Amino acid sequence: RMETGIAPEYIMFYQNKDFKTPATHYLLRPETVESLFILNQVTGHPIYRIWGKRIMDSIDKYCKTRYGYGALKNVHKTQQQPDDSMESFFLAETLKYLFLLQDPDVPIDLNEWVFNTEAHPLRIFI
Repeated sequence: RMETGIAPEYIMFYQNKDFKTPATHYLLRPETVESLFILNQVTGHPIYRIWGKRIMDSIDKYCKTRYGYGALKNVHKTQQQPDDSMESFFLAETLKYLFLLQDPDVPIDLNEWVFNTEAHPLRIFI
């Protein structure tokens, strides 16, 4: 529900109230799309792919720079330039999870694979 379609770094939930956004910045982190990927793998529900596509469209619209992508200072403002720097986890994790989320024909059995902190799949050996 942010003007850019991108969630801030964190939000606060309150009982019986709407959420608040004490932080307004977005650092290109992967946690939201990682969660959408896992939820899609577990449930097969297409809504997670739809949400992932919306997130990628917003990232492309508001975070794209000449040579990559940059963080936003305020997800409420649509008229701003992204920072001219890109964290490595954006390529290693955020884009990887968005790609995997949009490729449902290649399911990843989460009982056989685990993803490390940089989103690299590792086969589980038991």
